[in-house]
Amino acid sequence: MSGAAAPPPAREPLRLHALKRGDTFIVCDPLGDILGDGDGLFDDDTRLLSRFRLLLGETTPSLLSTAISHDNVFFTANISNRPLPPLGGHPLPEGVIHVERRRFLWQRHLHEQLLFTNYGETPAVVPLVLLFEADFRDMFEVRGSHRAARGELLAPERRESAVRFAYHGLDGVERQCLIAFSARPNALAAGRAEFHVDLAPAGSAALHLVVGPGDVPAPSPARFRAAAAQARASMWRERRRAARLATPTRLFNAWIDRSAADLALLTTELPTGPYPYAGIPWFSTTFGRDAIVTALQTLWLDPRLARGVLAFLAKNQATETSAFRDAEPGKIMHEARKGEMTALGELPFGHYYGGVDTTPLFLILAGAYAARTGDLGFIKTLWPALRAALGWIERSADRHADGFLAYARGAASGLANQGWKDSEDSVFHADGRFPEGPIALVEVQGYVFAALHAMADLATRRGESGDAAHWLARAKALQQAVEAKFWMPEAGGYGIAIDGAGELCRVLTSNAGQLLFSGLPAPERAARVARHLQAPGFDSGWGIRTLVRGAARFNPMSYHNGSVWPHDTALVVAGLARYGRQAAVLHFTGQMFEAAVHFDMRLPELFCGFPRAPGEAPIAYPVACLPQAWSAGSVFMLLQSCLGITIDGWQGDILLDHPALPEGIDRLDLRGLSLGGDTIDLRFERTGTHIACLPQSRNGAAIRITRRD
Repeated sequence: MSGAAAPPPAREPLRLHALKRGDTFIVCDPLGDILGDGDGLFDDDTRLLSRFRLLLGETTPSLLSTAISHDNVFFTANISNRPLPPLGGHPLPEGVIHVERRRFLWQRHLHEQLLFTNYGETPAVVPLVLLFEADFRDMFEVRGSHRAARGELLAPERRESAVRFAYHGLDGVERQCLIAFSARPNALAAGRAEFHVDLAPAGSAALHLVVGPGDVPAPSPARFRAAAAQARASMWRERRRAARLATPTRLFNAWIDRSAADLALLTTELPTGPYPYAGIPWFSTTFGRDAIVTALQTLWLDPRLARGVLAFLAKNQATETSAFRDAEPGKIMHEARKGEMTALGELPFGHYYGGVDTTPLFLILAGAYAARTGDLGFIKTLWPALRAALGWIERSADRHADGFLAYARGAASGLANQGWKDSEDSVFHADGRFPEGPIALVEVQGYVFAALHAMADLATRRGESGDAAHWLARAKALQQAVEAKFWMPEAGGYGIAIDGAGELCRVLTSNAGQLLFSGLPAPERAARVARHLQAPGFDSGWGIRTLVRGAARFNPMSYHNGSVWPHDTALVVAGLARYGRQAAVLHFTGQMFEAAVHFDMRLPELFCGFPRAPGEAPIAYPVACLPQAWSAGSVFMLLQSCLGITIDGWQGDILLDHPALPEGIDRLDLRGLSLGGDTIDLRFERTGTHIACLPQSRNGAAIRITRRD
């Protein structure tokens, strides 16, 4: 993730709620209010609404309940009045007025319906007050960055039933936000609208709002219903694209469904295809590493997502050298932003390439996509980008004394650490010293090893045998160098990194678990790493810690030095499955499920790495993204590891390697799996100690299943 500024502290950890559609998202409290901390209505990396409060008689109403619909389309808050003074009638006692506050996003606009119902026995006039402000702050300002100067915030423009806010940025762009009401307010000021809602006994009334950039459509009940139907249908189509998983176990099914809904929420349809944005609120944009990992997690179920990610990243591949943007020809993008600060060059993140692992991961995804689909035609269109990416890797590795891919930021405005653990304190020596660059991370060498193998396989299929032989030889040499330089015999594990002086950072981390994912370690060394990961130093009881307990800088409340990241655990589990550690796969899958139960079936970006205590829940990290794409995708990679399933798009086969089901799950249905031109359903069912796989082709074609038990 981008570490340019730390997120502001949350006022109530895990109590904020989010909706997203395309490049627009809203973060609010359980009442639906925006109070101006890290919340707001955002569009294209700019906060439009920085304040949006609903009051009844100048008083904050009572909250009854808050819910996000199962498909992530609607936010609904049910609220009630506190005692209200008379307004042309009788005083209202507490709890007689019910307000349903219901909203969704569609086509860059927030649509909101306020439905009032009077459960009292007398007529009521409800004094409604809406408070609103628009500050047009860049996302990085909201996260804590300070600017020497800002543009001009124009005076609000009041209309009969609307207020228009505008800001003329230093980049020459005028950004606007219009708030429109379905009824004329009784009083309207620059940041305040007052309504007197007349209600008969048992009567109801509704007010509709539309908020968004530029001109917005006039709000009305019919427009609300029509846009809501379009938003729901669009989300349904997104959900139906992938194969679907279901179990008879209600809670486990809820985890699967919530994760699929979150991925659909975060996925934006770009001209190049679907792309999963990283997470809300801080990373609701195109990130390279996050999208690649999410696509790998879901590739067996939804190859189209991987194709969209590959197409977008190839289109935005670096073609020139820029120290400010950490760009060199062939590198794959780390992140892209659209706000004022990046447009002006105050920060490098407009198109930023400071991720050392994104480029080899791009090649891994391309190889995995081709193997899953057999789609050499698409690979042909990508081939120049793939060769350019590998060219950058080879040139960079050739500059390193040991042939490793290393990083050192080009400018102080960039990221100090450029692996997935990109916080400034995440790489260090055993005594806590921070290393000098360039830094070669252990898991990155594994990614390069896997990328070389992927490119060699694709080159062979394209008839380019000379390049294939060269890349395989390079992979073998890299493997030997990693085993020689990173292995710590006294610790029985791999160090996290080698610094610019050639000194190994002799620290045990989950990075070595991700090395298993690439298949680089020798089997006997992989077994020792696996034993470490299953020991209490790493195993928190809720997942795998990023840093072994007892190491220098260990802190279970830190971002990367002892916390648990669900996507990290899922990648490590995939590595454990690769080396035949099926008992460990089931063990950690069970832990992730139990953690999901405590987090309302939505695994956050990360949570604290405190040891599991009987009867207690995992401890939340206060400013974790929620939802977050690679956390939502984790359940699908975990289940793939449990089933040991690989789909061979070259041969049209399904391969099962020691298939298993998580504890307490006796049946799992996989529906709508694409395989060549066929669509198939599979049922995995426990019969004693054996897991049976029952296939059914929807087109009547034969299904070849090869299994190893």
